[in-house]
Amino acid sequence: MSPKVLVVDDDSNICELLRLYLEKEGYRVVLAGDGEQAIAMFRENNPAIILLDIMLPLLDGWQVCREIRKTAQTPIIMLTAKGEVFDKVLGLELGADDYVTKPFDAKEVVARVKAVLRRSNGDASAGSGTKEVRFDKLMVSLTNYELRIDGKRVDAPPKELELLYHLASNPNRVFTRNQLLDEVWGFDYYGDSRTIDVHVKRLREKLEGVSPKWSLQTVWSVGYKFETSD
Repeated sequence: MSPKVLVVDDDSNICELLRLYLEKEGYRVVLAGDGEQAIAMFRENNPAIILLDIMLPLLDGWQVCREIRKTAQTPIIMLTAKGEVFDKVLGLELGADDYVTKPFDAKEVVARVKAVLRRSNGDASAGSGTKEVRFDKLMVSLTNYELRIDGKRVDAPPKELELLYHLASNPNRVFTRNQLLDEVWGFDYYGDSRTIDVHVKRLREKLEGVSPKWSLQTVWSVGYKFETSD
């Protein structure tokens, strides 16, 4: 069955335009016009991905994103008329996977939907081999998308897990931001390198002080590495 897309925007013309283009590509589409309806439609329909406007009646897109992230890691692409870096970074910090600034080309939005779904589904269908790394008090698994810190399961969005797994699978190797965008997000990612900084910041909040035997390090003017004492 084709993936279901939840489109949330208070502009009915935008909703219908995106519905037209998405259905043409074979997606099933459900629409919501305000924040409260978005949460209700999400719970009723269990969509594969969400296109979420920021400026919404009743609850704004950031509030909707927070509410959804309490229970699910469904991919979210933010739709925003605001192009400021702050708005993009806030969306990423709240757990959004990508963002599109209005006015946008509907074909580009469809391309981003395909790219985000491909990234989120790629590792699950890549094969039956176990994809797991372990260090002192740390276990990262892409087999079942699980992060355990000191034996306790910790919730983390898929992209955070994929980034940490990639770094930890190559201990002490330095990656530039562009390398991480290419190797973790994929060559067709439309964002910028600030995405990496946001995800590393969120990972550090979870990993800080866990073990003296490893750490997530910044290599100034270059990028990041997973440093071990071995």
